[in-house]
Amino acid sequence: MKGLGGELVVGRHAVRELLAARRRGVRDVWMADTAEDREVASLASAAGVPLRRVNRARLDAEARTDAPQGVLAHAQALPESDLAGLCAAPRPFLLVVDGVTDPHNLGALLRTAEVGGATGAVLARHRAAHVTPTVTKAAAGAIEYLSMALVAGVPSALAELATKGVWTVGLDPNGDRSVYDLDLATEPLALVVGAEGEGLSRLSRARCDMLVAIPQRGRLASLNVSAAAAVAVFEIARRRAL
Repeated sequence: MKGLGGELVVGRHAVRELLAARRRGVRDVWMADTAEDREVASLASAAGVPLRRVNRARLDAEARTDAPQGVLAHAQALPESDLAGLCAAPRPFLLVVDGVTDPHNLGALLRTAEVGGATGAVLARHRAAHVTPTVTKAAAGAIEYLSMALVAGVPSALAELATKGVWTVGLDPNGDRSVYDLDLATEPLALVVGAEGEGLSRLSRARCDMLVAIPQRGRLASLNVSAAAAVAVFEIARRRAL
């Protein structure tokens, strides 16, 4: 996949936000003949987007993901931002995703970033999940509002962020300080999260300005990447709102 993707949007929330945001063109909306969603139908009509009624089996086959909720849409690819543009936002707060390959996790990460007030997300172009139909459903519409950049490699992107005055903070179970003690939260900041199981890559870890951990009380080694990111994003958001 050369770009971000996102041409096939699946699920009620995702399709509603696609139509409401009017950020990109929508070719058509498919709704299963057994489904009913008046809001999607109304939004499609208002935007002049054709609404096609199809049988459930055909829609499920087209969706290419589990439980599409009887609704999908075909749209233009997501617009791609560049890293410099993301850094130019007032007091940027970025989520950098280092090697996450599970589309459910990526969708949850993007949803968390948007709801938590991040100004953008940075994804690796290679060896990582892009915006598949499963991601669109898990993100529940967040992709329509969150600016995203694709980079050739996360370590080189972290080096570029440093030249733009953006602090890079890696989320790591072995970090030497707690995320709750992150004094940099109010500065231009990029939170870096790593792959499932392996965490941050060696080079990404080395290029972060600091590594922070989430204090844990149980016996398991760590949280799922999307859950850990949610804790960190909302702690940063809390501090930025003070």
